[in-house]
Amino acid sequence: MDIKKILKRNEFYVSIIIVALALLIQIKSGQFFTSNNIMDLVRSLIVPGMMAAGLFMVIASGNIDVSFPYTAMLCMFGITKLFQVIDYQGPVVLGFLLAAVIGAFLGLINGVLAAWLKLPTLIITLGTCAIYLGFTQGVLKSSVISVLPDPLADMAAHTLFTVRSATTGLGSSMPISIVMLIGTLLVVGFIMKYTMLGRGIYAVGGDPVAAERVGFNVSAIRIFVFTFMGLIGGVTGLTQVTLSGMCQINFFDGYEMTIIAAVVLGGASIAGGSGTVFGTFLGVLLMKLISNNLILLGIPTNWSKLMTGVLIIAGVSASAYKAVLSEKRVSGNILKTGEKEAKQ
Repeated sequence: MDIKKILKRNEFYVSIIIVALALLIQIKSGQFFTSNNIMDLVRSLIVPGMMAAGLFMVIASGNIDVSFPYTAMLCMFGITKLFQVIDYQGPVVLGFLLAAVIGAFLGLINGVLAAWLKLPTLIITLGTCAIYLGFTQGVLKSSVISVLPDPLADMAAHTLFTVRSATTGLGSSMPISIVMLIGTLLVVGFIMKYTMLGRGIYAVGGDPVAAERVGFNVSAIRIFVFTFMGLIGGVTGLTQVTLSGMCQINFFDGYEMTIIAAVVLGGASIAGGSGTVFGTFLGVLLMKLISNNLILLGIPTNWSKLMTGVLIIAGVSASAYKAVLSEKRVSGNILKTGEKEAKQ
């Protein structure tokens, strides 16, 4: 095991912060390691964890997407209202398939625009997120749906298991959608580590010109990552409905900043070309640890946005610092090579 390599990785430092924060919360409140608190924390990771896994691929490719919360919102309301109108009583899996298809189509729009217009993807996705939000509010006439169609209500009621804290007497259950989070992380991890597509995503994020020269189709890779992000957005929108037992438009308020912060904190460079799924998951865990447990530290929950902003700046600063060090190492190697050649 190379200790130097471990010490250079963001995952190491994020893990230390997570452990230190967990111990601090436990010492302060005595409630962090209760079974129901751990269960609630795991439950809260499902939707942001899935979104972060998809966004990690987008950021690793050197792009950015801020439209995915609105993709999730549109699919969430679209499928739920459709099931209500037709009084659908079939398997819930059809709803998730429809959400995946619609989400993938919305992501495809982002990808095609990014490949065709070659504009900054932040600008493109800012435009599409306004379109998706306007469609949800204007066409679908979004409102709170408190009584879910039977297939979604049944999924919301079913759980894998329930735990109860002996200390507090509170109980918490593990939803079956945890399987979807695990599956998403495994799929993204496999693609990024073991496939040519994953190598292409890293290559395009590192240097799109060089990637194209060695044979990677830069436009196709951009279209893929945005389409995949849209698919994940659609599925997570319906997942959120089954987790909360209702449909509400403000479920994903501020999600774009939180998820971007989590991905960058996990070690992905905002400029692309680096990062891991494991680091991304650790970033999500840290963000949720802070937002879910501030009250246990005696800190008002309205400070969570301030903490998110600080973590975004910290993550981007660390990413930029590593990029500067990498450039210095490359420059140093070039100078050394030049000096050797001059001596010869």
